[in-house]
Amino acid sequence: METPLVLEKWPGVISTVTIGAKKEEGGSRGDTVKVGGQSTLPLLFKEGSIPHKPRIAFEISDIAPVDFEPEFMTAYGQVINDPLAWADTCVNKYKAELLCLKMQGTHPDFGNKSPETAAKFVSALLSRVKVPLIIIGSGDDVKDNLIMPACSEAAKGERCLIGCAVQDNYKTLVASVLADGHSIIAESPIDINIAKQLNILISDMGLNLERIVIDPTIGALGYGLEYAYSIMERARLAALSGDKTLASPFICFVGQEAWRTKEAKASPEQGIIWEALTATSLIQSGADLLVMRHPQAAGIVSNYIETLFKG
Repeated sequence: METPLVLEKWPGVISTVTIGAKKEEGGSRGDTVKVGGQSTLPLLFKEGSIPHKPRIAFEISDIAPVDFEPEFMTAYGQVINDPLAWADTCVNKYKAELLCLKMQGTHPDFGNKSPETAAKFVSALLSRVKVPLIIIGSGDDVKDNLIMPACSEAAKGERCLIGCAVQDNYKTLVASVLADGHSIIAESPIDINIAKQLNILISDMGLNLERIVIDPTIGALGYGLEYAYSIMERARLAALSGDKTLASPFICFVGQEAWRTKEAKASPEQGIIWEALTATSLIQSGADLLVMRHPQAAGIVSNYIETLFKG
């Protein structure tokens, strides 16, 4: 006699975050992307609802990439030197449903572009492509506090996902996101307690918890992925057990982590495999948004997702 499965039922549910706004919603995007909404652990379809698949965002920047391997010239060709054409290629050739724009050119070491220039680029990108946008700063806190409010305002009404807010530097970004109708990325350094505290601090400023996406900070395959995996797993267990302060979808910056490893740099083929395996591993731990670099790796992971959710 076959032993019946023991099914777990959870009292909590992960927030659903919508990225992008159509014309009738006050934006200009051709479609929207929803993430989150699960009432069970990753891929346990029989235990609860998993209404939305993990989604892939193609990483681009406002300048020619400064830290991409030469392999990306083969994948994209010369368009990678023209950020708007690069974005166009991601959407039209590789069928990207989301773009993650890094404002790299605003960093003091990579162009030091002004807030006005940054805002003009965001406006141009919104006109060029109609997919929803994730917009993140350059990583320089002082400059990002000047740049990101301008980018947020330029995308007002488009319901972008804006980042990254950190524990020591979140107030300016939260205020901009509140004013312009966006959602926010809350970044914590592989620490469940900081992730929880940051979500509380952001919500105390008036931003609904349903507009927060957690960046748990991940490592690539072989470079701390196991620790990141366990932190994500613990956060998801707490959320499903009823802790609303941790019930946010996860975003994982897979491409930047995978391609900085020595194994990924060994050969183009190995780099693609390293990025794809990092992404598929994180899906098992609950990743909702995967920011990826190589279109071939993104294609592999997209097929993997479709296979998992088939039927």
